[in-house]
Amino acid sequence: MMHDEEHVADMVVAALETEPRIRVCGRPLWVEVTDGTVIIEGDVQDIASKRRALARVAGLRRDRALVDRVQVAPAEAMQDGTIRDHLRDALVGEPVFRECTLRLVYDAREEVARDAGEWERGSICARVASGVVAFEGRVPSLSHKRLAEALAWWVPGVRDVRNDLAVSPPEEDTDDEISDAVRLVLEKEPLLDAAQLRVDTRGGEVVLHGAVPSDEQRAIAERDAWFVPGVREVKNQVEIGP
Repeated sequence: MMHDEEHVADMVVAALETEPRIRVCGRPLWVEVTDGTVIIEGDVQDIASKRRALARVAGLRRDRALVDRVQVAPAEAMQDGTIRDHLRDALVGEPVFRECTLRLVYDAREEVARDAGEWERGSICARVASGVVAFEGRVPSLSHKRLAEALAWWVPGVRDVRNDLAVSPPEEDTDDEISDAVRLVLEKEPLLDAAQLRVDTRGGEVVLHGAVPSDEQRAIAERDAWFVPGVREVKNQVEIGP
């Protein structure tokens, strides 16, 4: 058993090392296999590197559970209290969540940012610790769940998002659901003119089509697509134009 686990770990490490688009911060990602579970840990430079690393491992050994401890280097250093404030403002200011009770927990203190009362269709609790946002609770759709995660990733100091929101009533996840969520996130992005963008998804691979005014907006569209959970790859076919 020990030999088998070492063999699997070596396979995973080799798979990660042969993917040049996985950009690590300093040390290579650390991999351990124990009791049938693959654990991957370390720091990467961007969300695309994190998603690609996890997809690479999941595709290699579908018979193994996967524990994700990969974190993204933050865009800027930010204290947990400041992350909490930015996340609270983003959730409260988002009309999609107006029928959700919103709670934030930081340093063992809980703040109720919104009590939806009799109109409640969901309840979101966001815990912030060491730059990691952890969501718990329930939301009325997969789009709610995915948008909450994207909003958290937009906070510059966030290193990781652990999204354990339940969808009630349950929904079947499909490529169309992922496309809808990516479109929603692109439309919510204040730095992006998404009017001419189109999204197609197949097997978790998102293809972006259309046109934007600048290279910067083209890069923002790709980055935002990666923020949507369930996305395994992004192909950016967006052109620069009027």
